[in-house]
Amino acid sequence: GDEFKYSDLIARHYQTRHHQLRIQEKEILEQLPAAFQAMSEPMVSHDCIAFYLLSREVSRHCKVVQSGQGADELFAGYHWYPQVDGAEDPAAAYLAAFRDRSYEEYAETMQAQWVKGDFSGDFVRRHFAQPGADAAVDKALRIDSTVMLVDDPVKRVDNMTMAWGLEARVPFLDHNVAELSARIPAKYKLPGGGKYVLKEASRKVIPAEVIDRPKGYFPVPGLKHLQGVTLNWVRELLTDPSQDRGLYNPAMLDRLLNDPEGQLTPLRGSKLWQLAALNLWLSEQGL
Repeated sequence: GDEFKYSDLIARHYQTRHHQLRIQEKEILEQLPAAFQAMSEPMVSHDCIAFYLLSREVSRHCKVVQSGQGADELFAGYHWYPQVDGAEDPAAAYLAAFRDRSYEEYAETMQAQWVKGDFSGDFVRRHFAQPGADAAVDKALRIDSTVMLVDDPVKRVDNMTMAWGLEARVPFLDHNVAELSARIPAKYKLPGGGKYVLKEASRKVIPAEVIDRPKGYFPVPGLKHLQGVTLNWVRELLTDPSQDRGLYNPAMLDRLLNDPEGQLTPLRGSKLWQLAALNLWLSEQGL
């Protein structure tokens, strides 16, 4: 989606001076290796390169910024919370909505020596079975706010900003906000597409057009819909014999390369890009 529509609206509302950064395919491909070199672990989210290039520009003008990580995990902003709410098998509902691929598909994707058990599924089931969260949606909010949030969005932004000496602070993760969120029942978070109580509390200061907009992400469509030069770059990365680490099942790799746009995860990420991203990270780390 076009985030400029909403950032322009905010700029007009508060009479602030915003800057638009438009990134071309050529620059993305040139800068991807450096972005992956800055990662502490493989990160397949399309927005990593966008955060990396945005941080480069922002770091030329300031050294500390605020970021919105945490609001979705604390106030139920993601689309899978309604799917989990009231589920007879909360862990199964969560895995179906959130996990990129089933264990069976993972086993098809990797070579046999890398298939040892459903570790992610077992982890989720153990976490959901712990005491302290009775409702299905509360189990999902707990694992997201204590595990996923730390190891995915926060780490992702921290790696990409610190690569340019830029510090990103996360006000939604102030302990007072997190503790308040933990005391709010899910029934006050889920309505209105999620984050209901947060949205209602913001209406006096944020335009309704922004609050009530469809949920969006930091878009990098070139890494979601692999085409043209980018697809050729990914193809070379995955088929170059010097990059073959014995990870992927050749039959699955061929299937993904033959239908790059038709193989998306439940969260609408590119399965082909995920395999390429792991290869790229290993290369940039000298592994």
